[in-house]
Amino acid sequence: MSTVVIVGASVGGVRTAQALRAQGHDGRIVLVGAEPHLPYDKPPLSKQFLAGAWEHDRLALLTEEEAAADRIELRLGVAATGLDPVARTVKLADGTNLGYDTLVIASGATARPSPWAAESGVHVLRTFTDGTGLRAALAEPGPLVVVGGGFIGAEVAATAHAAGRAVTVVDPLPAPIARVLGDEVGRLVGDVHRRHGVETRFGTGVKAVSGRVGALEITLTDGTVLPAGTVVVGIGAVPAVEWLADSGLELDNGLVCDEFCRAAGHPEIFGVGDVARWFHAGHGEHVRVEHWTNAVEQAACVAHNVVHPEEPVQYRPTEYAWSDQYDWKIQIAGRPNRATGFELAGDPAVDPPRFAALYRDETGRLSAAVTVNWPKLLVAARRLITAGTPYEEGLSVLDKLIAPVSAA
Repeated sequence: MSTVVIVGASVGGVRTAQALRAQGHDGRIVLVGAEPHLPYDKPPLSKQFLAGAWEHDRLALLTEEEAAADRIELRLGVAATGLDPVARTVKLADGTNLGYDTLVIASGATARPSPWAAESGVHVLRTFTDGTGLRAALAEPGPLVVVGGGFIGAEVAATAHAAGRAVTVVDPLPAPIARVLGDEVGRLVGDVHRRHGVETRFGTGVKAVSGRVGALEITLTDGTVLPAGTVVVGIGAVPAVEWLADSGLELDNGLVCDEFCRAAGHPEIFGVGDVARWFHAGHGEHVRVEHWTNAVEQAACVAHNVVHPEEPVQYRPTEYAWSDQYDWKIQIAGRPNRATGFELAGDPAVDPPRFAALYRDETGRLSAAVTVNWPKLLVAARRLITAGTPYEEGLSVLDKLIAPVSAA
């Protein structure tokens, strides 16, 4: 009986296990997770869970009953600590060696730790344990300083402000999520934070964080000192590949994989989700994507390639991500940060706002779209981006959706 071992029990690992069964794998499936909790969804940690609206049961990705029904063996609370690809064994923290015929590496990424030392009161947000600690901290009085204006930082700021906390966001970039959206569209997101009363210090870095919970001081690079009861550091993530250091696998900003998500030189090993850096044939380069939708779509592709090795399919998606901040649902398709120009449609100033930024690349194609509260337009734009539609032709198609809103 063929055994598939999946290391990583977040969305990529869980969806791979489920897709293997759906696509006909009848052998053994073992899902290994470092955390003791049943698999849970991470996007709500910075929103519904942090706000206290959801508890752990609402985050569930896989229950014990669902795992049993799909014959998925759960090995939770025990981290993978090593890999021997010659013997085809994964070493676990409890000292056992788990044999496999096929290995799926879905170990994800870890929050980049704070480079600033403080006695206490400094948090990151990546896991359920992180979320539990931060939620308790936000129940205490005192201002919150968020270091980092990416997805996590911006969402934590919005959630904390809605809960009544005074919030300041600090980032050396000129706008939130600017690495993804670019400066101009990023500034529109910055504006919505300021309109809700969040103080922003964009274009300024952090020099030091000192003190303890309830009495913290954040010294900025311009000399300003901000007081805080709690600090959240959201400065990115690091692919979780430490356990692979002695494996001989190629590691370079993640697990290096081919266009079929197979580890370089090891066709029996696959990468899924945040940890995987695979060759995207459409882009002509290796990429690593840290978003929920990518993990889900990549899991389905990997499951197919495991079950049908004689007919592998390339994984070449059009990227998709989203972020919920205040009354803004921001959705992103493609790679706006690689665009050469864009046009805005709709009006960011109306209440509630509905607008889109439509991007073109150097080849003259529609290459990306960012929408706010406009999911129908985003779905249509993603389809056109995937098809490689010329920019003007894409605008003509999308204008059928844009025109009624502009007229209103």
